[in-house]
Amino acid sequence: MEMIHEYMPLIMFTAVFGLLLLGFPVAFTIGGVSLFFGLYGFGLDFFSLLPLRIWGTMKNFTLLAVPLFIYMGVMLEKSGLAEELLETMALVFGKIRGGLAISVVFVGALMGASTGIVGATVVTMGLLSVPTMLKSRYSKSLTTGTVAASGTLGQIIPPSIVLVLLGDIMNVPVGDLFVGAVIPGFVLVFLYMLYIFFISRLKPEWAPPIDPEILAQISTKELYMRVFKALVPPLTLMIAVLGSIFAGIASPTEAASVGAVGATLLTVMHKRFSMGIVKEVMDMTTKLTCMVFIILVGATTLGLVFRGLDGDALVRGLITSLPFGQWGILFIVMSIIFIAGFFLDFIEITFIHVPVLTPIMISMGVDPLWLAVLIAVNLQTSFLTPPFGFSLFYLKGVTPPEIDTMDIYKGIIPFVIIQVIGLAIICLFPQAVTWLPSVLL
Repeated sequence: MEMIHEYMPLIMFTAVFGLLLLGFPVAFTIGGVSLFFGLYGFGLDFFSLLPLRIWGTMKNFTLLAVPLFIYMGVMLEKSGLAEELLETMALVFGKIRGGLAISVVFVGALMGASTGIVGATVVTMGLLSVPTMLKSRYSKSLTTGTVAASGTLGQIIPPSIVLVLLGDIMNVPVGDLFVGAVIPGFVLVFLYMLYIFFISRLKPEWAPPIDPEILAQISTKELYMRVFKALVPPLTLMIAVLGSIFAGIASPTEAASVGAVGATLLTVMHKRFSMGIVKEVMDMTTKLTCMVFIILVGATTLGLVFRGLDGDALVRGLITSLPFGQWGILFIVMSIIFIAGFFLDFIEITFIHVPVLTPIMISMGVDPLWLAVLIAVNLQTSFLTPPFGFSLFYLKGVTPPEIDTMDIYKGIIPFVIIQVIGLAIICLFPQAVTWLPSVLL
């Protein structure tokens, strides 16, 4: 009986993981299991501890950035900005082989830096670019892989909701995380483009150039004007949001409010603004925010019970007893998060695995800023890995009938490998994360 009590935290953790795999709702699974084990571990005193912990989460000022960034992303989706960007960048890169796919990566990075919401970006780019790429005789796998991977760049390129949540959980300033994630984000963009550049030469039939007759219809002056008109609004918004954080003028929460106002103004400028749009954006923002925060409350309860049952000490003892050293344990931690990404989405991993695993690494002297960015890149991969990669679901829902699930799975494999290479680069060169914050902050 004593042995069962000792391993009760792992039993609780396994129960949560198993119920999630069976398809039970995330928030109620985490909260319900936590209440059951909390009553087992603390008795009725548990209900004296729990409200204090939840109140601490509710009054966290940093988390106000979450609904504001969600609002910004949803409003930008309605503005028509992505459509204009995709059409223009396709013309800019159209002369080179694979140029259309490169333009999708470029727009994905810009939209990621403007919205930070993966679902909205993947759906928008899937609707706009997949038919165009197929019409241009691109291979189905390269088309779907490029769109799915590019749509997830908002997970790592700031302002990212994942970075806000990780900063809160790991006690790392969100502003530092935003600055530290800039170089890793653009390393991934560069690797994506490099892959497309080479694969389009190794397999020319996969990525033909755009028909020269289409390009000839647009003069150089008109092209420059279209590029200026398409690029200036998102770049201005990026500078307003990220620049105010990097310059120390605003906190991430204050910058998020600037972004929300800026996204609304861009929608007005594109003549898409209406009270109907405002209602849609408000509805979606409320739903997504409620989802995040109810899971956060459940995860807070889980963390309280897990630590109360000495779960953190148990896991630390199990992992640190492994004969691998700091780098070996880092590899194990990253592998656990990577494998969990095949079955769980980023919110579940952030709130369940991260609070358990990261204190172990930080206690071993690992820089929490570097570790948080590593985890963010790892979590981005969870959107791409079958069978439960959410980007793959979003994309399948908006692609033409001739695209089947296997086309998407085949297309995403090279980009998952690129993600792992990017993760390895950030592991081997921590300066990719730490250098920019040391210069700017």
